[in-house]
Amino acid sequence: MEKLQTEAQFQDLKQKGKQVFLFSANWCPDCRVIEPFIPELEAAYEDINFTYVDRDEFIDLCIAHDIFGIPSFLAFKDGEEVSRFVSKDRKTREQIEDFLNQI
Repeated sequence: MEKLQTEAQFQDLKQKGKQVFLFSANWCPDCRVIEPFIPELEAAYEDINFTYVDRDEFIDLCIAHDIFGIPSFLAFKDGEEVSRFVSKDRKTREQIEDFLNQI
């Protein structure tokens, strides 16, 4: 999964087809739980581009998009937000797949 480098890159990526941003952080235990199966989801949903957003590096981006808990997912299609799975709760693989199926 590509890691977001700049806010300008975020603005650019969200304009390009189906894009899911995973907001996470290295210190987040719930984020570590989903980490092992994320590559499988990327392979299964090949029409979606996934980008990792480090919550600590992009706190202003999190605030602007009401992302106050991690791990959280924000989905865009051609520049429009189409879905969000945002909470501080631990997420299961099934919940994440349900979210991805809505995009």
